[in-house]
Amino acid sequence: MSTVAEFKGQDENNLLERIFHLKELRTSARTEILAGVTTFVTMAYILFVNPNILKDAGMPIQATFAATAISAAFATLVMGLYANYPIAMAPGMGLNAFFTYSVVIGMKLPWQTALGAVFISGLVFFLLTVTRVREWIIEGVPQVLRLSIGVGIGLFIAFIGLKNAGMVVLNKDTFVALGDMRSPGVLVSVFGLIVTGWLMAKRVKGGLLIGILATTVVSMLTGISHPPTGLSSIVMLSNPFREVAPTFMHLDIMGVLNYGLISILFAFTFVDMFDNIGTLLGVGRKAGLLDESGNLPRVGRALMADSIGTMFGSIMGTPTVTSYIESTAGVAEGGKSGLTAITVAVLFAVSIVFAPLVGLIPAQATAPVLILVGTLMMGEVVHIKFDDFTEAFPAFMTIVMMPLTYSIAQGLAFGFMSYTIIKLVTGRYKENNAVTYVLTILFILHFIIG
Repeated sequence: MSTVAEFKGQDENNLLERIFHLKELRTSARTEILAGVTTFVTMAYILFVNPNILKDAGMPIQATFAATAISAAFATLVMGLYANYPIAMAPGMGLNAFFTYSVVIGMKLPWQTALGAVFISGLVFFLLTVTRVREWIIEGVPQVLRLSIGVGIGLFIAFIGLKNAGMVVLNKDTFVALGDMRSPGVLVSVFGLIVTGWLMAKRVKGGLLIGILATTVVSMLTGISHPPTGLSSIVMLSNPFREVAPTFMHLDIMGVLNYGLISILFAFTFVDMFDNIGTLLGVGRKAGLLDESGNLPRVGRALMADSIGTMFGSIMGTPTVTSYIESTAGVAEGGKSGLTAITVAVLFAVSIVFAPLVGLIPAQATAPVLILVGTLMMGEVVHIKFDDFTEAFPAFMTIVMMPLTYSIAQGLAFGFMSYTIIKLVTGRYKENNAVTYVLTILFILHFIIG
């Protein structure tokens, strides 16, 4: 019996070695699995935050929970098996807010049509990756705009979090104002912000997830939300995959073509592209996977996993799927191969049974996470050269116009237009290139034509 068990163990090790090249990467199956668990815990908050954002778009909350889990599991599985990187994927923060508040609410489009736009953006991303046009675009976008995009999205997400917490409210005279800081809902959100912020400051793994759960408990104790009524309100006792039915295959691709949503498609594709590139390089650098030139080998495969994940996610019923910087938590635990990603994928798949739990999570519990994630995304602002006005002005326009127009797409438009024009009128036109000129012309035509 021991010989048979030993043989099976060797066979499994050989299989893992052939697929993930563990010895070459100087890692082990145990290390990779532990790293995968760590990554999942740090990013599991998206299972609750994404449905709460999509709820405002009129999408059923349990269905989007299931769609989030299934799409994250599938895309991360592709990343692990096809690209062999320890990078997890899930619906992206920022793009889900753009989907809900700018596209569905702002443009008054059905969420089905918005999902169709997500699918087409994934297809465009796929074609850009295959034809290598992606490289031309990435190389042509000025560094200051790359930095500003992430900062602007962070400010946009934080603004949404403050609104959901009730800390910022509508005012007919001043547009926005401070909310009632004595109201129970706001006090619960402030509690969540303090607790979750403390956990993040102490670098507690899964701090965002723990913060959501702790704030939810407090909201139940204070009567802000309802407590569970039984086991069925926490876990799915029947087939969990039935939960995704209300959003599965409900995307409307023809509706996108009828509306002619070029700027929306551009925003989805463009932001996803740079979010992915930045995350892949950041995680790759942390894991020591970059080559001598600072490039990530097999980056095309990693981006392919993203585009496939985005198309699959839109079919399931969730916005753009992208790589998660939280993958660095797993890398810090020693994760270097796709086995880390496979572990994350399995855990996302298992989490589907907790779909009913999302109905117990109030907006006051997820709002602190939005504010803190926005805080983390603001970090790149220190690399912007504010002592050079031709760099500072387009950076400022990109950053400030995203939250003030409630649209990532408009922030991109003002960023590119201001960069190209100010470089041109100050005689520094050589710092422009074909990409900045083409995109600026397209944005100007968009504003003229509508």
